[in-house]
Amino acid sequence: MRKLLPWLLWSWLSLAIVAAFLWAPALQGFVGNGESSRIVYFHVPMAWTAFTAFFLGGILSGLYLVRRREHLDRAAEAAIQLGFVFCILATATGAIWSKLEWGAFWNWDPRQGSIALVLLFYAAYLALRSAVADHETSRRLAAGYAVLGLVVAPSLFWIVPRLMVSLHPEPVVNAEGNVDMDSSVLLVMLASWIGFMGLFFWLQRLQVRLTALQRRRAV
Repeated sequence: MRKLLPWLLWSWLSLAIVAAFLWAPALQGFVGNGESSRIVYFHVPMAWTAFTAFFLGGILSGLYLVRRREHLDRAAEAAIQLGFVFCILATATGAIWSKLEWGAFWNWDPRQGSIALVLLFYAAYLALRSAVADHETSRRLAAGYAVLGLVVAPSLFWIVPRLMVSLHPEPVVNAEGNVDMDSSVLLVMLASWIGFMGLFFWLQRLQVRLTALQRRRAV
């Protein structure tokens, strides 16, 4: 069964991509008769995956501070590394969408600004891990910083952008707490998110095993 999981994952992602381009409707009000909106099916789920990875990394780091088990630190580090990659992908797809819709890759929109701050915050986490030579000290400092991210990430992803006027369309969950979108659009977006989350957990598991192997060889 374990050998089948990667094939199931890639099949799911392939179906989500096909559905995004051939089944889901092009949203009205976007350039190219709405065709530019198809990037939403990847941009938004990538951002959701990045947030989930950062949040998971914070929780695992908190557990590490309590239990001091090295595998928790490895899992937290891998989660934040992959969250950083998904955050870059969300930023890149958002920039492409920005160019199509508003004529420039970067408009200093509140959501663009907040995701840039998220990247800076977690880039500092990655720098912190490599800057301290003593491994135990590095783990403790990084874990404490990642726990701080449990407050910073939700604020920058969900709260700060909603406090300012944005060029972005209404978020999936609007200000009234309702999901106001076509059911087929929501279905493809959720399918895409599930696929990216599956990819995240698969890569995280591989990264944790690789890091453990590297550390055993280094001893």
